[in-house]
Amino acid sequence: MKLKRMNMTMVGMAFLVASTGLPQTQRWTLQAAIDTALQNSPDAQVAQSRIAGAEAMLEEARSYGMPQLSVKSSYMQTDSPMMAFGSILNQRAFDFGLDFNNPGRIDNLNASAVVGLNLYAGGQVAAGKKAAEAGLSAATFDDEAARQALVAQTVKAYLDIRKASEAVEAVRAGVKAYEAAVSNAQLRYDAGQVLKSDLLSLEVQLAQTKEQLAQARHFKRLAERGFAFVLGLPADGSEVVLSLDDSGVKRILEPDTYDYSGRPELQALREREKAASAMRSLAAGGGRPKVMGFASYQYDQGWETENGADSWLAGVAVNIDIFDGGRTASKVKQAEAQLAALRQHIRKAELGIGLEVEQARLAVELAKERVAVTELSLAQAEESASLSRSRFEAGALLTAELIGVEGRLMEARMRRAIALADLKIAIAQLRKAVGLFPIQN
Repeated sequence: MKLKRMNMTMVGMAFLVASTGLPQTQRWTLQAAIDTALQNSPDAQVAQSRIAGAEAMLEEARSYGMPQLSVKSSYMQTDSPMMAFGSILNQRAFDFGLDFNNPGRIDNLNASAVVGLNLYAGGQVAAGKKAAEAGLSAATFDDEAARQALVAQTVKAYLDIRKASEAVEAVRAGVKAYEAAVSNAQLRYDAGQVLKSDLLSLEVQLAQTKEQLAQARHFKRLAERGFAFVLGLPADGSEVVLSLDDSGVKRILEPDTYDYSGRPELQALREREKAASAMRSLAAGGGRPKVMGFASYQYDQGWETENGADSWLAGVAVNIDIFDGGRTASKVKQAEAQLAALRQHIRKAELGIGLEVEQARLAVELAKERVAVTELSLAQAEESASLSRSRFEAGALLTAELIGVEGRLMEARMRRAIALADLKIAIAQLRKAVGLFPIQN
């Protein structure tokens, strides 16, 4: 009766869990991991902040070509003859009977609006806009480069977990094989067909394989922590479960070309070269004439004179720096030096990226060769293990030979799993090297 009540309780608990829909462990796909990383990672957020800053700089540069409007107001009282006389004139309250030396206390409320417009700034406004536009474009390419690097890191972290999981499964299969061998050897030992030393050897090997299983599980947990870090998630120790049939991994395909001219890092540098060239023009504009148009309107009201009036002013101002102590020439030289240094940096980056592409291409070729060799080795090891187990059970194989066969099978499984994952990682790195997203859309 107690057993029956216990079974009924367990059934009821199972039904409660199913009905309440308690959250299950999430099965991660590669695409879900990439989306999470792009949304949560600090690297992605930093790149977006740089774009926002570049957009603000462009808005500031554009503002210098727009009309500038300012409004101000003030109220004052004075008995200063000069200031009082000016206020009286602005209020249109002049009287020939006024004592210029002692006008008395005069007050004035002034409200004015001023409009200014840069008619010509020596090309500095246009150069500033070009520099800001190039800076925004460079920041956009920087964001693209950061996204590609983050996706490549996510692919590697995802496949590292897969490698670690495959290693755990391979070692676990080895443990099961040794447990079966120990069980068989125990029966044969009881029947007097196997020496005690052979049984002990199998038991020692089983213990060592279990130790390897513990180490493999430890490396899997480390891979899971690295996965959480790349995705910008808290490393709370929860297990990361990967999707069994992930189509995203199949989309890690070799690029059709090794042309890296579209690499976002290179494009960002080329945009910065445009910005540096524009900054040189901006510096050179300091020695050119500046033409400014302006207009103002004001109203003055006085309560002492009981009068008020408005007035306006409009005109054009031209400013030419005849001699600035060499300041403009020095700024031009600084801008030219920065432009020359940037061009050499672009050349160095092109050489470095070319080397990176070649290294990534060779890594893919090596990974393919490793996969082919490990698949052949695994097929041979599986066939050898099957034959050896049958011979051991029939008493026609020594214990030491069985241990060697099982060890080679376990190693072959691990090598093949690692080789397959490393091939995908190498292809993802090659795609990133030529300026493509590591996973094909």
